[in-house]
Formats: sequence, structure tokens, C-alpha cells
Amino acid sequence: MNDLQWAPIGPPQPIPPPLPPARVDFSGDRSEFRRLVTKGAMLELVTFGFYRFWLVTDIRRHLWSNTSIDGDAAEYTGRAKELLIGFLFALAILLPIYLAYFLIGIEFERWQGFASTPLFISFYAFGQFAIYRARRYRLTRTVWRGVRFWMDGSGWAYSFRAMLWGLLVFLTLGLALPWREASLERYKMRHTHFGDLQGDFEGDGWTFFKRGWWLWLLTPIAIVIFPLAPFLYAEFKAREWRWWLDGIRVGGVSLSSTLPHNAFYGLYWKVIGWWTLLTTLFGVYITCATLLIVKLSGLSPEQAFGPGHFAKSLPLLAAMVVGYFALALSVNIVMRVYLQRDLWAKVLETVQVHDIGAAADVRASGELASALGEGFADGLDVAGF
Repeated sequence: MNDLQWAPIGPPQPIPPPLPPARVDFSGDRSEFRRLVTKGAMLELVTFGFYRFWLVTDIRRHLWSNTSIDGDAAEYTGRAKELLIGFLFALAILLPIYLAYFLIGIEFERWQGFASTPLFISFYAFGQFAIYRARRYRLTRTVWRGVRFWMDGSGWAYSFRAMLWGLLVFLTLGLALPWREASLERYKMRHTHFGDLQGDFEGDGWTFFKRGWWLWLLTPIAIVIFPLAPFLYAEFKAREWRWWLDGIRVGGVSLSSTLPHNAFYGLYWKVIGWWTLLTTLFGVYITCATLLIVKLSGLSPEQAFGPGHFAKSLPLLAAMVVGYFALALSVNIVMRVYLQRDLWAKVLETVQVHDIGAAADVRASGELASALGEGFADGLDVAGF
């Protein structure tokens, strides 16, 4: 007969405490980023904007590679050539639409106002489709710990939802916006995957509404009183970011954020300050150029820039074009530094990742998406970074 061995009876072993949340760190150097976007903006200028595909790719690589979750950095594998080809394909589809509307406007001027309504609806639908597909492209070019994110679902189904919600937001004067954001984020996240882990979104419209209902009440006042508008918008974006981060789920992994409500005050006011300074300098430059050209021509301003002296106004026109491009170049650099790099860093420093161990045994899955959606987004000016 076999001897039975019994474990000694004793108090139950305590359940080990859960692991502390993992940190998200951003180590990107601000001066390096500023040099990157300054060089890129100048190359955009001399290439008539076509360098932006390379610049966007460099920006994403900088932000992704300097973002670490639990000590491991992300990787962006997209290529500028993909964005360029996607943009050219999208342009081939959008150009005939632009041209048809232009010809209709010339041929039937009395119908132009009517024709603009279906055109706006069509572009809005295309824009929402492009936003979804561009997000899909960016996710499939994002890799962490050797596993790629990916996304399925239908861009047109998302666009249809966005249009219906947009109509409801319009009819309710913006009151339905929190529920629109919750519904669209839920659709996007439920079609988002990290390897074989499926995403979800647990944020709801009522929670978002409770955090910012008073902003909706103050919006009409902020439209009239300018100094209130930047504060109001900064409050809204900070509350939206925190609500969005708190709702993200990927498998058993969840995020949380402690982003304060006033996190973006300084960023938006710095952009406004730079914009004011740059436009003032542009005005001074144009005034000085005008006075100089008038003095050198020996004519009065009316004579120098009148219809009979077009040739004499060409130097001023050239000076204005140079000044305008310099202004646009400078504003682009400012916005990319403050509203992309600095905002990214400020948000990430407040994020914590819970139950990161749930992503330890994930299997690679999914396929790469084409850059056509990103091309549409660029052509319709709705592309993100």
C-alpha cells in the first residue's frame, strides 16, 4: 500500500500584490526636434511642399523611437515613398471632383450655391474615410517589442457613422459631441489590435459630458471675447485627452492619465504669442519694402502701384511672396514644436500602463495597410501626425 503524503495544514498563502503600473517615458531632445522641423520646413519651401512626406516620416520616427513603455521603445516603420504614392493616387481621384465642381460653378453660376452642399457632404464623407484609413496605416507601421499594431473594419462604415453623428451634433448645437466621440472611438478601438490582442474603449459620452458641460455653455461667450477662447479650447482638449486615455483597453492592458485640466494653457498661448510676433514682423517687413520701392521708383504710392504701373509693382509683389512664405515657414515650425512635440511629451508624462504583463505572450498578426487613406487625408487636409 502506497504511503500518502499530506501537506501540513497552515494559513493560506497571501495573494501576491499586483505589479505597479508601467511608466511611459519620452526622451526626445527638444533642440534636435526643432532642428529637424526647421530643416524640413525649408526643404518643403524649395520643393513646393513635396518634402512634407519625408518630414512627416521623420517626425513620427522621432516621436515613436523616443517613446518607451515599460523600458521598451516603439518603432515607426513607415516610409515617405509610401505616403507620396498614396497621395498621388488620392490626388488622381480627388482632382476630377475638384475640376467638375469648378466647371459647374463657371457654367451654372446660379447653381453654384446649391452645388456646394453636396460637394461639402462628399468631402466630409471622404474626410472621415481618410481619417480612419490614415489611422489604420499609422498603426500597421507601429511596432513595439517586435509586434505590430494593426486595424480592420470599414472606413466607409466609420464615415457613415461619423456623418450621422455629425448631423446630430449640428442639430443639438454641439451638445451631442461627447456621445459622438465615444461612439467613434469605440468603433476604432474595437477594430484595433496589437498582435492577437483586441482593443476596446470603455469611455462613455456621459462621463465626457460631465467633465466639460460648462465649456459648452461658455462657448458663445468665448467666441465674442477672444482671450477666453484659447483657455476654453485648452481646457476642452486636456479633458478630452484624459478621458480618451482612461478609456483605452488592449486585451487586458489599460491606460490611465493624470493630465491636469490646465496642462495646455501655456502651449496654446505660446503659439498665439509667436503668431502675433511673426505677423507683426511680417507687417513691418511689408511696410518697409513698400516705402523702399516707392522711394527707389520716385513715384507716389498711387502711381507706383496703380494699374498703369504694373511693372513697377512687381518688386513689391515678389517681396510679399517671399515674406508670406517666410511667415508660413515660421508658423509651421512653431506649431510643430509646441503642438506636436511638446504636447506629445506633456501628455505622455502623465500616462500609466496597467497590467502590462497581459501583453507579454502576444502573437504577431495582421497585415500591412496601404497608404491610400493617408493620401486622401493629406489631399483633404485632415491628416494627423
